[in-house]
Amino acid sequence: MSEVMMSRMSWQTYARRIAEGAVVFLPVGALEQHGPHLPLGVDAMLSTDVACGAAKLVGGVVAAPLNYGYKSQARCGGGQCFPGTTSLDASTLIGFVQDVIRELVRHGARSVVLVDGHYENQWFLTEACELAWRELGKDTPDLRCMRTEYWDFCGIEVLNPMFPGGFPGFALEHAALIETSMMLHLHPELVDLSLLPDDGPAEFPVYDMYPQSGHGVPPSGVLSSARGARADYGQVIYETVCAGLAGAVRAAFPVR
Repeated sequence: MSEVMMSRMSWQTYARRIAEGAVVFLPVGALEQHGPHLPLGVDAMLSTDVACGAAKLVGGVVAAPLNYGYKSQARCGGGQCFPGTTSLDASTLIGFVQDVIRELVRHGARSVVLVDGHYENQWFLTEACELAWRELGKDTPDLRCMRTEYWDFCGIEVLNPMFPGGFPGFALEHAALIETSMMLHLHPELVDLSLLPDDGPAEFPVYDMYPQSGHGVPPSGVLSSARGARADYGQVIYETVCAGLAGAVRAAFPVR
């Protein structure tokens, strides 16, 4: 049971796993700038990595990730002003995720976990779950969906040693120490520390303006310094959030 990615299984293997009651994880990320030192696909990569790590712990299956997310916002992702940031409207994201849930249910899945790696996706994934239940719940009353942001399983006891100057908050941790450390652990070949900027923490007003102008966003797109990022930090974060997500799944679903 070492393979967890649905896209790498035959349909017979996948069908057997679903018939056995496997929880299906759906990673959702974004295609969004992550400074000069990280690739555009960080959010989808990390949400997929975490989903795979948790799935291995609970015997789950990981559906193909959604690599696009809701529009980047200045105060948590640098905004829509950077080349490469390619975003979806809310209705598109909601409809896409609702469609995937509908298909998973058609396959026989009854336990679905949305693993979010993009801060701005949160409420639209919630809406997709709500609408999917409204549509499917009458005929499949045992359907259960969980929506989670993987970083919420990383407690302050893990973060404090990494932030001696104080943790700036997850919203400002865009392309900063946490994501850079995780990428150093999981995808070191895609990290260029020679290009590491020293921006942030960015200072924003307590409101947003539209159309977006990029005001207040550091030129690099990094909202808080990634200086001090280390692969061993990334390993601790990764193992912590995978174990935390697996524990939540065991508590929420009838996992064998």
